[in-house]
Amino acid sequence: MLTIPILLGWFVHRQRQPRWRLFFIGMVGFVLSQVFHIPFNWLMRNILPTDTTMLLNLLVLALFYGLSAGVFEEVTRYLMYRWMKAARTWGRGLMCGAGWGGAESMILGGLLLLNSVVLAAMSQGMWLDMIPEAQRGLLDEQIQAMLALPWYEAMLGSVERVFAMCLHLLLSLMVMQVFTRGKLWWLWLAIGWHALIDAVVVFVQMQWQNTYYTQTAVAIFALISLGLIFWLREPEPPEPELKP
Repeated sequence: MLTIPILLGWFVHRQRQPRWRLFFIGMVGFVLSQVFHIPFNWLMRNILPTDTTMLLNLLVLALFYGLSAGVFEEVTRYLMYRWMKAARTWGRGLMCGAGWGGAESMILGGLLLLNSVVLAAMSQGMWLDMIPEAQRGLLDEQIQAMLALPWYEAMLGSVERVFAMCLHLLLSLMVMQVFTRGKLWWLWLAIGWHALIDAVVVFVQMQWQNTYYTQTAVAIFALISLGLIFWLREPEPPEPELKP
């Protein structure tokens, strides 16, 4: 999860020669979107339904989380392209998307790695004196669940990040079309696509509590996104010739 974005950025750079600066701008764009996205979701938590056994409540939650992610991330992406006129080519858009999805992947991967290291250390007796007696039973359950996790299930997180990177690459290109084609509805399309994906993932995960079902849904969206990425493919503009 930590190296996948770097490898993708390296591949895009090798194929299309966009600057790595665009990768880091994409990373900053994702972080900025979450500065507003996460507090908004937190503020809305008391308004949203909590009983997910009711289908209507589950649909409301799925649509809310899908739309909030779509609006905050794609509007931020739109503002990034409005500022970065030089990023409006297919290859450069991919580099921005790789950085955007890469920031998400690295943050999640870093948190998972930190959690695994802490649990592994506690399984060896470290820092246990810092845990209240009432919570040690729950801690033991978490440690045993981590140790019993099959290797192929441990790899699901990395596979899911590969799928998510495909989605972010497409969304980056979709928002870019607002400027290259002069049509604002591409922004609404990107918001809708992002919202649909997140809403379906939230619904499937909360309805069936099955990681494989969720990953299958993400994989389907990733394959569709991959096809659309190549459908939007355009040649890179020639570099301007230097005047003698």
